[in-house]
Amino acid sequence: MAQKVLAAVAVGEKQTELQEFEIPELSPEEGILRVEIVGVCGTDVSYYRKNQEPRILGHHVVGYIEKIGEVAAKKWGVKEGDRVAMEEYIPCGQCEYCRTGIYRSCLFTDPRAGGIRYGTTPVSQNPSLWGGFGQYLYLHPNAVVHKMAEHVPAVEAALTLPLANGFEWMSIVGGAKPGKVIVIQGPGQQGLACALAAKAAGAEVIVTGRSTSLRRLELARELGVDHIINIQIEDLVSRVHEITGGKMADIVLDVTSGGTAPVISSLEIAKKGGTVIFGAYKYQKIPEFNSDLVIQKTLTVKGVRGHSYQSVKMATEFIASRRFPLSKMHSHNYGLNQVDQALKTAGGEGEPSPLLVTVSPWS
Repeated sequence: MAQKVLAAVAVGEKQTELQEFEIPELSPEEGILRVEIVGVCGTDVSYYRKNQEPRILGHHVVGYIEKIGEVAAKKWGVKEGDRVAMEEYIPCGQCEYCRTGIYRSCLFTDPRAGGIRYGTTPVSQNPSLWGGFGQYLYLHPNAVVHKMAEHVPAVEAALTLPLANGFEWMSIVGGAKPGKVIVIQGPGQQGLACALAAKAAGAEVIVTGRSTSLRRLELARELGVDHIINIQIEDLVSRVHEITGGKMADIVLDVTSGGTAPVISSLEIAKKGGTVIFGAYKYQKIPEFNSDLVIQKTLTVKGVRGHSYQSVKMATEFIASRRFPLSKMHSHNYGLNQVDQALKTAGGEGEPSPLLVTVSPWS
């Protein structure tokens, strides 16, 4: 194994540079991952746009166990050469959240509280290799890994975490199942992943978007959703009423970026006794939010964030099944020396029509 590691480090606002790092000496509880592919997500883009302490971004990581200590191998049930998908969380394992299985809420994983997490931890924190936009990734003793089937194409394996969110939000939290009608507002990477998870659960799925997202709406249809609605040329409430025969939606999920209008319309298109799920930050207050409608329709309103061990396992099994044409969701792949372009494209400032954007550090 090479003793030097090449990685793309975010060093300032919309700027990365290639830097070399040392491969650390490992204890029996640690390991090293040879990164195969990394999906670029909105969190990566948001950090890229900030001027902050240098760090290696990228946390939708798939790779091969390059080196692993005896204790870590036994604990994780893996050996050198195994292919795995990583979770971004590095939980403490001891707090109340970890003990009850909600380790995504562990403060040890929250960078805002001084915790460490893959893709956000500064390189000043030894051993620096905390992000996927590098040739190798350090495997912390508390890292969470999942075996990934060898027959899965890399670009499909890179969808593990978005799909895990989809299974968490749709199946585990939302209760998607046959007979349920689900409306997903926002046909981005996460919205499409949620649509796939809902279809896998047997639900009837409607995906909404705007004219600017027409390609993604058509892709949703290709992936197997039952209906698409372009809200710029169709009235959302009327169309959902028509599709459902007046019953409206059992579950509505808003994963749109930007404006607050989908928050309001989500309440409007949910049926009486339905569930409305919010999975996208708006970064603003919503003064027009009508809480009376929540009471009138006896709605359940939930906020969702991240995934659990169970939902990641569901995602890896779903990907391995090859049941849906997941490769259709992939649009751009870049090398390690093109990470700037990858982040710009994923953020809508680079090449046109991005879907799943990936980085392959060895290409």
